[in-house]
Amino acid sequence: MATYRRAQRLLLLTLVSFCIFCDVRGFKTQHNAMASVAQDPPNPPGMKVAPKDVPGVAASQPRRTTGWKLAEEEACREDLSRLCPKHTWTNNLAVLECLQDRKEEMELAANCNHLLWNYKLNLTMDPKFESVATEVCRSTLSEIKECNEEERGKGFLVSCLVDHRSNITEYQCNQYITKMTSIIFSDYRLICGFMDKCKEDINSMHCGNVNVGQKDVHSQGKVIGCLEKALVREAEQEVQSNPIKEDCKKAIMRVAELSSDDFHLDRYLYFSCREDRERFCENTQAGEGKVYKCLFNHKFEEAMSEKCRDALTTRQKLIAQDYRVSYSLAKACKADLRKQHCNLENNLPRAREARLSYLLLCLESAVHRGRMVSGECQGEMLDYRRMLMEDFSLSPEIVLHCRGEIETHCSGLHRKGRTLHCLMKVGRGDRSATVESLCQNALQNLIQSADPGADYRIDRALNEACESVIQTACKHIRSGDPMILSCLMEHLYTEKMVGDCEHRLLELQYFISRDWKLDPILYMKCEGDAARLCHTRGWNETSELMPPGAVFSCLYRHAYRTEEQGRRLSRDCKVEVQRILHQRALDVKLDPELQRRCMTDLGKWCSEKTDTGQELECLQDHLEDLMPACKEVVGNLTELESEDIQIDALLIRACDPIIQAHCHDVADNQVDTGDLMECLVQNKHQKEMNEKCAVGVTHFQLVQMKDFHFSYKFKMACKEDVLKLCPNIKKKVDVVICLSTTVRNDTLQEAKEQRVALKCRKQLRVEELEMSEDIRLEPELYDSCKNDISHLCSSVAFGNAQMIECLKENKKQLTPRCHQRVFRLQEVEMSDPELDYQLMRVCKQMIKRFCTEADARNVLQCLKQNKNSELMDPKCKQMITKRQITQNTDYRLNPVLRKACRADIPKFCQPVLNKASDDTELEGRVISCLKLKYADQRLSPDCEDQIRVILQESALDYRLDPQLQMHCTDEISRLCAEEAAAQEQTGQVEECLKVNLLKIKQDACKKEVLNILKESKADIFVDPVLHTACALDLKHHCAAITPGRGRQMSCLMEALQDKRVRLQPECKKRLQDRIDMWSYAAKVAPAEGFSDLAVQVMTSPSKNYILFMIAVSVCVLFLVGLLCGRITKRVTRELKDR
Repeated sequence: MATYRRAQRLLLLTLVSFCIFCDVRGFKTQHNAMASVAQDPPNPPGMKVAPKDVPGVAASQPRRTTGWKLAEEEACREDLSRLCPKHTWTNNLAVLECLQDRKEEMELAANCNHLLWNYKLNLTMDPKFESVATEVCRSTLSEIKECNEEERGKGFLVSCLVDHRSNITEYQCNQYITKMTSIIFSDYRLICGFMDKCKEDINSMHCGNVNVGQKDVHSQGKVIGCLEKALVREAEQEVQSNPIKEDCKKAIMRVAELSSDDFHLDRYLYFSCREDRERFCENTQAGEGKVYKCLFNHKFEEAMSEKCRDALTTRQKLIAQDYRVSYSLAKACKADLRKQHCNLENNLPRAREARLSYLLLCLESAVHRGRMVSGECQGEMLDYRRMLMEDFSLSPEIVLHCRGEIETHCSGLHRKGRTLHCLMKVGRGDRSATVESLCQNALQNLIQSADPGADYRIDRALNEACESVIQTACKHIRSGDPMILSCLMEHLYTEKMVGDCEHRLLELQYFISRDWKLDPILYMKCEGDAARLCHTRGWNETSELMPPGAVFSCLYRHAYRTEEQGRRLSRDCKVEVQRILHQRALDVKLDPELQRRCMTDLGKWCSEKTDTGQELECLQDHLEDLMPACKEVVGNLTELESEDIQIDALLIRACDPIIQAHCHDVADNQVDTGDLMECLVQNKHQKEMNEKCAVGVTHFQLVQMKDFHFSYKFKMACKEDVLKLCPNIKKKVDVVICLSTTVRNDTLQEAKEQRVALKCRKQLRVEELEMSEDIRLEPELYDSCKNDISHLCSSVAFGNAQMIECLKENKKQLTPRCHQRVFRLQEVEMSDPELDYQLMRVCKQMIKRFCTEADARNVLQCLKQNKNSELMDPKCKQMITKRQITQNTDYRLNPVLRKACRADIPKFCQPVLNKASDDTELEGRVISCLKLKYADQRLSPDCEDQIRVILQESALDYRLDPQLQMHCTDEISRLCAEEAAAQEQTGQVEECLKVNLLKIKQDACKKEVLNILKESKADIFVDPVLHTACALDLKHHCAAITPGRGRQMSCLMEALQDKRVRLQPECKKRLQDRIDMWSYAAKVAPAEGFSDLAVQVMTSPSKNYILFMIAVSVCVLFLVGLLCGRITKRVTRELKDR
C-alpha cells in the first residue's frame, strides 16, 4: 500500500501543472484563480528559475508581477516568433501548448526548452492547484472518500483524482483532471517519483539524461518510449543482462495505464503517429482510447509509417502484459471482470506477460459456459483477440521460444497473422523441420487466449483466405458464428474449397483439436459430461497429467456406449462429438492422440502416403505391424468407424451418389450401428457406385477382416457365441470360419438345438456373403494364390468375385497350394450356392423368376432344372453350364449326387477313391465309374436317378463330361470342329464322335466314345439325337413303357424288327446306325468280365434269342446227363466203407 501511495504522490506534482489549460478550455468559474496561478507562479525555496550556467536565462526570470508573460522572455522569443501565432502570445498557457505540441522536426532552443521545463515544474509544485481542484471537484470529493482523506498541500489530492478519473462524473472536474494529466505526460521529469524510481534504469538502458545542468529534452515521451521498449524486450528474452527494477516496471506500466485514455498523453506514440493519425483517423475523436483502436486497426496498412507501426506494437505489447493499459478494454470489462470473479489476486497466479491472456481466458470461459458478459466487453475482447492473432510479436512466449523457427521458416511473413500461421504450419508438421516443445506450447497458449474457434474473424489470415468459400458454402450461417469453422471443415477437400483456405484451416484446426475447449459448441454441450465422466477442471485451468486430446478421447469412448455398458453421453453432447469425429477423420493430424502415439509408425510405414486420408488407411493396412500404443488407438478408431461409418467423412462424400440412390433411409438415421456400411457393401456394384467409393468400401471390408470387433453388427450379434465357441480367436475371417463350421456341423448332425444363436447365424450369413465378393476378404485364399493371380489374372480387377472366377477358369494351371484352396472354396459354394457371388449376381433375375420358393441351398439345382427354358437369360445359362462342368469334375462338388450315391461310390468306385487326394479334383473318374454301373443297371434307385440326370445333361454338352473332354480334345478339334464351334448344346459333338468312331486314333478317346454308346443302350434319353428322331414313335409305340434300364430302347428295337410296325424314317435310320455302332463296339471293346457279358446280353437287340439258345443248351446238357448217367468211374461199396 505504501508503494501504491508513493506512486500516487509522484503523479500529483506533475498533474497539477496542466490545470492552467482550464481557462483556455473555458473554465470560466475558475478563470481568475487559474490566471493568477499562471501569471504569478511561486518560486519555491531553493528552486531557481534558471541555472547560472545558462547564459541569458537569469535576466529572463519571471517577475513576480501579474503582467509576466512567457512571450517576453528572451530565451523563447525566437522560437515563439517562428512557431506560434501572435494572438496566442498574451496567454502563457496558449504559448506553452503551442511550443509543446510543435512538429517533431522543429527543435526548440535549449534555453527555451529548459525555461519551459522549470516553469512547468514550478506550476506542478504550486499548492494553489489543490485549492482549484478542491473548488472544481467539490461534489466529486464527497463521493470519492479516498481522495477527500488525502493530506493537503503535498499534491496528493490531484494525484488521487487522476487515479480515479474514470469514476468522475462531474463535467468540470473531469475536464480539469484530464488537462492536468495532459501536462504531466508532456515531460516525464514532471512526474517527480518516476525519475527517482527509474533513474538507474534510464542510465543503464541509455534512454535519456537526468543529470541536472545537462541538456534537457523537452519530448520526454521518447524516454518513456525507450523504457517501454526495454520492458517488452525483457519479457521476450530468456536471459536478461540488465533487468529493469520492479519499482520502475510498475511506474512504467502505471504511466502507460494513465495514458490509455488519450493518445496525446503518450508523447512518444503521439509524435510518432501524428501524420498517420491524420491519414487514417482524421474523424476519430480523441479520448477513451478511440484513436489507439483506430490506429491499431490500420497497423498493417501499406501507408502506415514504420515508426508509427513500431510505436503501436510497443503499446500493444504493454497491453498484452497488463490489460489495464487499454482504456477501452479495462472500462468495458470492468463490471464483467468483477462479476465473473476474474480478479487476479483471487485466481491462479499468472506471469505478468499473461495478464491479458488471463482476462481473455476468464471471460471466454464465462461466455462458453453461457454466462452473461456485456456486448461492449465482448466487442473489446474480439478486437484484442484479433490483435493477438494478427501479430505474433505481441506474445512474449512466441518471440522467446519460437525465435529459431521464425528465423528459419517464417522470415518476412510477419504481417496479418502470416507468421503465426507459418509457425502453425511448422508445428503441424507440414514441413520437414520440427518445432520445439516450448514453441509448440506457446502456440497452443496463444490459440487458447485468442480463441479463434469462437469466431473465425479473429484469424485475419484465415478470414481473408476463406472469404470466397464462406460466401458460397456457408452463406446460410450468420457471420461470426462458431459453426462457420465447422462448415468450412465439412467442405474441406471439396470443389468449393480453395487451396489457401484449406491450408489456413488445417493449420488452425490442428491446434483447436488439441484442446476440446477451443470448440465453443462442443464445450457448451459437453461441459457437464466432461466433468461427470472425464473429471475435467475449469475452462482456464490446465493439467500436466492430462495430455492433449485426452478429454475428447474420453468423450468419444462414452459416446458409443450402450445402456448395458454403463454411463453414456447426453444426446446433445454425442451429436457434437460425432461432428468433431467426422471432421477429424479428414486428416490424421487433427487427432492428437493418434498422431502422438503413431508418430513413429507413420514415419516407418506411411511416409509416402501423403494424399488426403491415406495416412489412416495406411495405418489400418499395417495394423498387425504397429507398435502396441499406436495399434490400440487405431483399433479403437476403426471400431468406432464400424459403428458410425459417417466418421469417415471422405468416404461418405465419395459415396454420396450411391447413398442418395440406395441408402438414404439408413443414412438419415441418427443412430447408424453399422447399417450404412452394410448397405454400401450390398450395393457395391450398382451403376451409381464410383471408383472412389468402391475402393473405400473395399478397404474398410479388408480392415474388418483383421479383427471381428471392427464389424459392429457382427460383434454385437455374435460376441457371446465367439466367447463361448471360438475363444482366443481375433481375426474376423477365423471367427467366421469357426462359427460357420459349428453351424454346419450342428445342421448335418441334426442337433436338437443349434449352439450358435439365431441372431448370430443371421449376421454370420451376411458376413459370409460379403466375403465371397472379393478374394482379398479371404486372406488365406488370397495369400495362397498371390503368385497365381499375378501370373494368370493380372489384368482382372478385384471385386465382384472376378478374381475368384479367373482362378477357377485357370485351375489346371494353378500351383498346388492355390489349387487346394480354390477346390475347398468350390466345395463350400456348391453346398451353399448363395456364397457363389458370381452365380447369384449373374442369375439374380432368373432366381427371382424360377426359384423364389426354392431353398437357398437348392438354388443351383433349381436353375439347372430350368436351364433350357426359353425364358432363361443366356448369361445365366452360361454361368449354370460353368457350374455344371465344375460339379462333374468331382462328385464332392455335387452335394445332391454325393448324398444320393453315398453307398454306391465306395461299393463300386473304391479303387478310384484310393488314388485320390483330399483337395484335388478326380476329373470325373468317380462319375464315369458310376455311369458304367448305371449302364450295368447296378446302382441304387436314388443314385441311378442322379446319374441319369448327369448323363442326359452331358449328352447335350460334351463339356459336362470331363473324361471325354480331357481325352478327346484333339479329336474334337480334328473331326468335329464345326459342331464344337456352334456351341448349340444339342449333342452334336457327341453324335459327330459316334459317327466318326472308326476315324478316332486315340485309344483313350475311342474308349470314352464306346462308353457313351454303352450308356445310351441303357436309356434312350442319354442319346439326345436318337431321342429327338424317335420322339413320335416312342409316343405311339412305347408310351406304356417305363423309362430307364433300357426298356424304351428295347421297345424301339422290337418295333424295328417287327415288320408290321412302321417307324419314322429318321428314327429307323438312327436306330440302324446305333445297331451298327453297338456291333462295332462289341467287337472293339469285348466284355471284360461276366458282369459285362451279362450286361451286353441283356442290352442286346437279340436278347431273347440269346437267352433262348442258352436255355436250350442247358436243357440238352441236363438230358444227356440224365440218360447217360455218371461219366466218372463207379466205386464199389467196399471201397467206400474203408
